[in-house]
Amino acid sequence: METLQKEFENIKTYGADLSKPQEYEALADQIVKAHNQIDVLINNAAIQNTPTYIDDDFSYDTIIPEIHLNFTAVCALSYLLLPAMLDDVRECAILNINSGLALAPKKGSAIYCGTKGGMDVFSRSLGYQLEQTNIRVLQAFLPLVDTPMTHGRGTGKLTAQRAAQDIVLGIEQGKRINNIGKVKLLRVLLALTPRLARNVMKSCSISR
Repeated sequence: METLQKEFENIKTYGADLSKPQEYEALADQIVKAHNQIDVLINNAAIQNTPTYIDDDFSYDTIIPEIHLNFTAVCALSYLLLPAMLDDVRECAILNINSGLALAPKKGSAIYCGTKGGMDVFSRSLGYQLEQTNIRVLQAFLPLVDTPMTHGRGTGKLTAQRAAQDIVLGIEQGKRINNIGKVKLLRVLLALTPRLARNVMKSCSISR
């Protein structure tokens, strides 16, 4: 983040640990004071712990932080930054970065899958609430993307650059549901043969 800020003078960074709800209000207040108008909020931060509940290396202590970072922060920041987005003139958007695992979970990463499924439902409901405002609630459903989080997992990953390009294009087009890469195929399989699609996803890692 510091490197980006040095390279691009218009980028300003604000640090916070989104796994800790007690930091949300201070972060939002800091942002709003520096930027009284916000056009686009992108909720992207997430972690994915892969052990199953019956694995020896599963840690009970990871459950709550993972839920807070992946889901609670999305709900909280969408609310706390809303006043800076509501306007009678500007078109604004809240974009929640989701995963194909919200549509069909895998065996590992049950908490991650659950938070992504919850994000889908939350985004749809929030979209209904904001229908009569200037804010549109969008989602981008990603496949497995080549990032540090997915290091050593899966093959045929979408590059981070391509994922970013597709995400930005979805914002520009106002896509409420932006299926990226292999998620398009997953949607088709779920429509045609849902049992097969879920069995395939159960043990694979095609998604973020």
